[in-house]
Amino acid sequence: MAARSAGGGTVHRAVLPTVMLSLATVVSAVASLNTAIPSIARDTRAGQTELAWIIDAYALVFAALLLLGGAVGDRYGRRRALAAGLIVFGAGSAAAALASDPNWLIAMRGVLGVGAALVMPATLSTITSTFPAEQRTRAVGAWAGVAGASAIFGLLASGALLEAWSWRSVFVLNVVLAVIALVATLAVVPESADPDAPRLDLTGAAITVAGLGIGVYSIIEAPTEGWTSVRTLGGLAAGIVILAGFVGWELKRPNPLLDPRLFRIRPFSAGALSITLQFFAFFGFIFIVLQYLQLVKDESALVGALMLLPMALTMMPFARGVAPRLAAKLGAPRVITAGLLLVSVALLILSRLDETSSYWLLLTGLLPLGAGMGLAMTPATAAITDALPQDKQGVGSAMNDLARELGGALGIAVLGSLLQSGYRANLNTEGLPGPVAERAESSLALALRAGPQVAEQARAAFADGVQSAMLTASIALAVTAVAVAALSRAHRSGAGKSIAGPADQNAKLNALPDGTGGRGEIRYTRQV
Repeated sequence: MAARSAGGGTVHRAVLPTVMLSLATVVSAVASLNTAIPSIARDTRAGQTELAWIIDAYALVFAALLLLGGAVGDRYGRRRALAAGLIVFGAGSAAAALASDPNWLIAMRGVLGVGAALVMPATLSTITSTFPAEQRTRAVGAWAGVAGASAIFGLLASGALLEAWSWRSVFVLNVVLAVIALVATLAVVPESADPDAPRLDLTGAAITVAGLGIGVYSIIEAPTEGWTSVRTLGGLAAGIVILAGFVGWELKRPNPLLDPRLFRIRPFSAGALSITLQFFAFFGFIFIVLQYLQLVKDESALVGALMLLPMALTMMPFARGVAPRLAAKLGAPRVITAGLLLVSVALLILSRLDETSSYWLLLTGLLPLGAGMGLAMTPATAAITDALPQDKQGVGSAMNDLARELGGALGIAVLGSLLQSGYRANLNTEGLPGPVAERAESSLALALRAGPQVAEQARAAFADGVQSAMLTASIALAVTAVAVAALSRAHRSGAGKSIAGPADQNAKLNALPDGTGGRGEIRYTRQV
């Protein structure tokens, strides 16, 4: 596919596959390491809390810096941001492959998140700034498809590598992909930037990192510190206060990273809430179920990943075909609500898993989970973008990606902590030597080394934790479905039972105190 840049030069056909490879490299890393959790725990002696950090450090930093990464590309050049992000991502992966200490591994996963935050927005904005209008829709569609499929690719690729090599091979694959993408980027991707891009809101970005970091830290450490401890409750309160400070800061900025006033538009809020909770459930489920399959059911990493394929095979046709047709016939709010309720039912089924469950029970939950995600995801994304006028479609793209990554980070933190709390509460270490009991409480992978009697009880305790986490997720999705339905109903009532079109929304945005029809928008990418 050829395209022309703003200067009129022909862009090489390899631009699209190059940015697709870059996108797949960073998105697949969100899920790929989940298959390696048991072997990481055995090799590094990481406890369950440290394992949660190893997975979540990447997703948390990725989400917290995503908007800033897009602004960096807009101001200093998308090609430069893409190349810099790939270098950081590859270097962090190389260092992580050499790690023997869980704390070092956590730190390097955070470095990978920095690189990913530069790469992901640069891929989309490269497409929208270089491809002509008649080719842009297909290119953006390809981008969305790769963004959705890369998580499953990451699981399968890492599962296959673990059949022959150690968990370090997952990071080696990251290095290889990053190097190939970097060489291709430097060879074929044209430079583009926004000459009118505002100054970077570094203060807003720092406040976001601090607020999310303190909040997620408190959640992940809660099983050890206690959910009602002063440290946990104080940390959660501090995170909320800091994020409230971020809202106040952004309201005063002429060029905010994220304008809170946009959430006054109910369809926008409903779509963002839906996407956040969908990926809260999805990534939290992936984090938990792969440990369950490998440690409780004793499946290999590859077999565990393959067992989840029915979910992906159900999700794709529902997202691409069924959901758009139903949304056109019934309206997007009803389809989103139905999808969220279906995910809630799926998680309720999965909350029945225990150490004796057959694959059929898992499959019974996987199918509605995939269908519900597919039903809710497409119309929720459309609700975000359709709620905004044409000149603010970059805002919608940014919010969709932010909601996805933030939901994933919170899902891993919250559901992972509930899993650990349930495991520790139901594990009986009476009669075990102190060091053995401490290791057994820290993670199931280490408990399995304490003898067959302890291993059997630990598997049952872990399954209890799985049930608690899945039940909580089910309730959260049901509550979200009700909230989305209420937001949509209120919007229809306020609009005289008709959804406001782009012109109506544009008038609303221009009526905001700072006139967000000007520069007050998310600095992420040019309009799609």
